[in-house]
Amino acid sequence: MSDSETMPSAAAGTVPEHVSGAPALPGEALEIASGYAFAGPALDLGALIWDGTCLPDAQIRIPLPMLNRHGLVAGATGTGKTKTLQLIAEQLSAQGVPVFLADIKGDVSGISVPGEPGAKVRKRAAEVHQDWTPAGCPAEFYALGGLGHGIPVRATVTSFGPVLLAKVLELNRTQEQSLGLIFHYADQKGLELVDLKDLRAVVAFLTSDEGKGELKGIGGLSTATAGVILRSLTAFEAQGMSPFFGEPEFDTDELTRTAADGRGVVSVLELPAVQDRPQLFSTFLMWLLADLFHDLPEVGDADRPKLVFFFDEAHLLFSDASKAFLDSITRTVRLIRSKGVGVFFVTQTPKDVPADVLAQLGNRVQHALRAFTPDDQKALKATVKTFPDSPYDLEEVLMGLGTGEAVVTVLSERGAPTPVAVTRLRAPRSLMGPVSAEALDRAVRDSPLYERYARAVDRESAYEKVAAASGSSSPSPSAPSARPSPSSPSRGGPEAARSGGRTRPEEDASVVEQVVGSGLFKSLARSVGTQIGREITRSVFGTARRRR
Repeated sequence: MSDSETMPSAAAGTVPEHVSGAPALPGEALEIASGYAFAGPALDLGALIWDGTCLPDAQIRIPLPMLNRHGLVAGATGTGKTKTLQLIAEQLSAQGVPVFLADIKGDVSGISVPGEPGAKVRKRAAEVHQDWTPAGCPAEFYALGGLGHGIPVRATVTSFGPVLLAKVLELNRTQEQSLGLIFHYADQKGLELVDLKDLRAVVAFLTSDEGKGELKGIGGLSTATAGVILRSLTAFEAQGMSPFFGEPEFDTDELTRTAADGRGVVSVLELPAVQDRPQLFSTFLMWLLADLFHDLPEVGDADRPKLVFFFDEAHLLFSDASKAFLDSITRTVRLIRSKGVGVFFVTQTPKDVPADVLAQLGNRVQHALRAFTPDDQKALKATVKTFPDSPYDLEEVLMGLGTGEAVVTVLSERGAPTPVAVTRLRAPRSLMGPVSAEALDRAVRDSPLYERYARAVDRESAYEKVAAASGSSSPSPSAPSARPSPSSPSRGGPEAARSGGRTRPEEDASVVEQVVGSGLFKSLARSVGTQIGREITRSVFGTARRRR
């Protein structure tokens, strides 16, 4: 949705408001304020609070180049985390930086339209010396599998990979490794795993009398474990998860677009329809991030991020996760900074995020915490310990913050932590609430991406090949009964399908083509870290990189 008639130009709102009258500030407040007087472009968060008083001459800001050093927005329910996301996102968009937002509760869609002036907004703007004018952002709305309001976002089972799929299936470490062997077998046999029925067909074949020989050939995979995986898949499908897997697969390059006027597009993933499937949507967000990681080139320290990714309800991602999964998240977060992508985790307390991931988050916006129980008290003390030393009594401050107030520390332009600053945050300029369902549906239908992704496609893949080869001891595509027809888009196996399905008949294929297409080559390529390996194999999450 674009409101070009009412929106400012891309340059509007990009010049940070500098601290004025700072010498009149109290000594300690002046020292804190000086830590936020950046020379380059920055996002304005709000005004410093010192000794219970809001000091609008001391502006608290985040340097734009430091947004790819990642961050954490935390706080108890109802303390204003969503509005903080909105405030940061709309300023990034104005600076030409694309943004991704996961809308768990369905109240972020208002970022696409100008806000409504009112007494509360005028009061907040006056308190922090904000020149508030209503403005929306160019936005696209997505929905997992098309469930809910949004352009459908799907992933193939192959690209999702065994590590992430094991997370959503709630498999243990042994079962996760076994699932990886099944993926490897499917690759070797040219059985493309597009949707869940493809994977179920392969596992069912391996656990059948007909496929027991193949199962033994994989190595390290027991019949009992394969049976557990099959039952987990069946239960997963029974819960209505099938729409999330299939084609056309979503191209994550869509998330890095800018509008015609130069502003960054805000991509909003609408998730209210899948709130009861938390592991699914949190893991899907990780798939999006992992896919971006392998698509984007290295940029080093850029003057602005290529994309800022907000990971809401982050505790769901880490809950009951295997060590391999956590290690992969840590690696991805650590390395994706060099691709120009910033990741902000949004959750209730820092303890929701593993220490190795938390250590990568250089920017912190901590809203109020509650301490009604002994566990709450422990969480409060643990949170205080994660901040640099400051003149504030942070335990007292964090319990007394009002809605729209937060404790802030970010990375300066030199990469050093800024002084801890209790901050009264600015009011977002876009609508602080959802747009109507009718307006949302209209924006989705009017999007140029709608026709590309709206209609699901079910082409020939592993399910059809296994069914066709049911009388054979192996569902290999080289068997006459399992070979796709010349018109099949999947002819030539998974890698050919990602290239558009264009291959020559087997008898005309060159020796090089046969070697490159072999399971052995794919297996070897998957194990090396070369560029060619990255092009055709799975990433640190076991996800397969598509050919663009």
